[in-house]
Amino acid sequence: MPFLPQNLNRYFWDIDPKNLTKKHKKQIIARLLDFGNTEAIAWCKEQFSEKEITECLKTSRVLSKKSANFWAIKFDIPKNQVLCLQPSFRNKHRKLWNY
Repeated sequence: MPFLPQNLNRYFWDIDPKNLTKKHKKQIIARLLDFGNTEAIAWCKEQFSEKEITECLKTSRVLSKKSANFWAIKFDIPKNQVLCLQPSFRNKHRKLWNY
């Protein structure tokens, strides 16, 4: 039986969602925080502890600035603790892709 409910498969367009398990928690959490709707976020909160979610938020390199900012406020995490909101990370990311 797949770990992800079928209604969340649309958020994993680049991989086969049937292969995802709980050990892929960082990828699952980051994708759902970045693109998920309220139903996806509710499922994420049911499956993972707040500590797991906030740890992913703090260390993820793939979250958009907008999503990272929103979730940092929502979970009351100082922005200086969120990797993808750090100026050094944003500048490095921008240099790799100027568009």
